Amino acid sequence: METKIKKSQRASTGYHTLPIKVTREEFNKHIKKHLTMSKRGMKPTVSYFAIFNYILYVLHTGIPWYTLPVKKVHWTNIYKYHNRWSKDGSYKKIFDASLDWLQKEQKLDLSVLHGDGSNVVAKKGAKK
Repeated sequence: METKIKKSQRASTGYHTLPIKVTREEFNKHIKKHLTMSKRGMKPTVSYFAIFNYILYVLHTGIPWYTLPVKKVHWTNIYKYHNRWSKDGSYKKIFDASLDWLQKEQKLDLSVLHGDGSNVVAKKGAKK
């Protein structure tokens, strides 16, 4: 008899989709080791796993930080972790490690990569 797995506990089925939420197992195995954790001061009142999933929720839905549906901690604390991890290179470490893992598992298909210049600033006038 197979054990039923909740949808929220299933691993991502494809690498071509953005994760909305990661499981605790995925977080502990692939993500946690790349995030900087507080060494001094108070520990967060919610787990780093929950903080990371709240950040994914905001990035996926596009809601303003102050509307984040969190009860145990103020939204500014979640934002502070996002801001810290953005600035200290934690997200880049996660991205690089995921590319390394995909390459090692031979799941990295470079034929589907493309560049998108829609966010490139085009200044008026030529440089002289």
